[in-house]
Amino acid sequence: SRFLEVERPRFSKASRTLAFVYPYLFDSIPLFYRFYLCAVESCTEAAILVHYKHTVFAFLTCFIFASHLPERLAPGHFDYIGHSHQVFHVCGIISTHFQMEAIMMDMAERHDRLLPASLPPSSLQTLGSMGICMAVSLAVIGLCSMSLRFMPEP
Repeated sequence: SRFLEVERPRFSKASRTLAFVYPYLFDSIPLFYRFYLCAVESCTEAAILVHYKHTVFAFLTCFIFASHLPERLAPGHFDYIGHSHQVFHVCGIISTHFQMEAIMMDMAERHDRLLPASLPPSSLQTLGSMGICMAVSLAVIGLCSMSLRFMPEP
């Protein structure tokens, strides 16, 4: 996206924003479903409020990144302190803090229900899944490396 910044700045900004927004939205589908269920069933889980805070700060982080506020409103006044990039990082850190707090609350609340039902994986299962992941990763690296051989020289 940086190479397109001079030629097509809007497309460059949109692609950079989408690179962060899409994975967040995809990874948060279970959380959004949980929000939906809590709205329909009016649940009383304490962690939901903290998950809401996390989500609000995550969207605020995206908004600050995309809008370049506050320096867009007062150019030259936020060059060193209060620049949108700094605010973006602060909001992201606060969002991550609330996310970790909510996860810890969920783990403490659900620990007794989940512990008896689950068995720890065996050594063979652990090593097998690690081996499969390594094989797939090496295959991807190999395919990408092989495709470089067939690209024309600049």
